[in-house]
Amino acid sequence: MAHRFRFKESLIYGITGDFYRWFSVIIFILVAVFVFLAIDASGKSTIEKQQESLENAIARDIVQCYAIEGRYPPSLSYIEEHYGLVYDDATFFVDYRPVASNLYPDVTVIKVNK
Repeated sequence: MAHRFRFKESLIYGITGDFYRWFSVIIFILVAVFVFLAIDASGKSTIEKQQESLENAIARDIVQCYAIEGRYPPSLSYIEEHYGLVYDDATFFVDYRPVASNLYPDVTVIKVNK
């Protein structure tokens, strides 16, 4: 009974304390990498949703202009001034090419690489 707390008897399957320390460090690093990757993926998803939202807003404003005025907007700045379109031009490039006043314009939204 006197030797009940000896070090060798407390080892499970001969695993040392150094193994547990290294194992915990490796687990911590794996969790940190997983969190970083999850945050990065959510950021990319947010940008894609913003792009989709911008495309929908531009399309809605174009159709609204045609319904109210009987012609499609002559430029993107016209939509910004008269229909309140606001977007981050540092993040997205919008190519707006009007075809004619009675034809739907060609609109392309591109994410700018930073």
